[in-house]
Amino acid sequence: MTVKMGDVVGRLSYKCDLLFRVLAVEKGVVTLVGEEMRLLADAPIDDVKVMSLQEREEDKNKVKEQEDASYRLFRQDAKLMKRRQDYQTHSGYEDTSHFFELRGRVLHIDGDANYLDRCTDIYNKLGVPVYGVHLEEKEMPAQLASLMEMVQPDILVVTGHDAYSKAKGNRNDLKAYRHTKYFAECVRIARNHTKDLDRLLIFAGACQSHFETLIRAGANFASSPDRVNIHALDPVYIAAKLSRSSFADTVNLWDVIRNTITGQKGLGGIETKGCMRLGLPYKEAYTDDTNA
Repeated sequence: MTVKMGDVVGRLSYKCDLLFRVLAVEKGVVTLVGEEMRLLADAPIDDVKVMSLQEREEDKNKVKEQEDASYRLFRQDAKLMKRRQDYQTHSGYEDTSHFFELRGRVLHIDGDANYLDRCTDIYNKLGVPVYGVHLEEKEMPAQLASLMEMVQPDILVVTGHDAYSKAKGNRNDLKAYRHTKYFAECVRIARNHTKDLDRLLIFAGACQSHFETLIRAGANFASSPDRVNIHALDPVYIAAKLSRSSFADTVNLWDVIRNTITGQKGLGGIETKGCMRLGLPYKEAYTDDTNA
């Protein structure tokens, strides 16, 4: 079967465990990007199989179950946070209905336009203000400073695709990673803009990224501690948790990671405060959909 750009395929050597879109076909080698995972890979053309519509639907349904479970956990967690905030403010004020929330603003820079659209949709459903930008990973460092000045975010997400290649070096050799160095450079530029780890909250990385380098560069959260693949929506759930948590509270690390699809093998971070602030009096124009 002929393989062409845009086809959805699986890798036979991996028993078609993940689905990929074909980005390019050249000299018997295909460049692949994960359909659900933030992974970029190359494969011999005879190692890929074009997936049938039925196989794609079965995989889509399985992934949707995971996404729905993560979304439900986040909504449950958000309701608990809201009740706790209402209880705390009610102890000092007679009527908490006059309060509004200013949630942290997210600048989400993504190397995949399709993923960016999906992430933006989830941000909107969760009531998180976001400014999304699609850039190739190599272009991100050159554009970051001007975007930071324009958007003035509380939370920065720098993600896209990455991969570790054992053939190019050991796990501690950055040359063995496709895009970690660009993500790390972005983090360093952002930290030069805002050094305080609780004034600018940063998530950086994608599938199999070098976690330690990204944390040392100044990220609050990053991927991937065990060099595993992460889901396309994982950065959203981390950013949304930080956006909706009070600036007065240190966010429990496990509370942040447990609502993601991948979990602690693919995601980690450091103690970090939230960036949501309560205000009053309540006006319709101020609200960020506090019931979301």
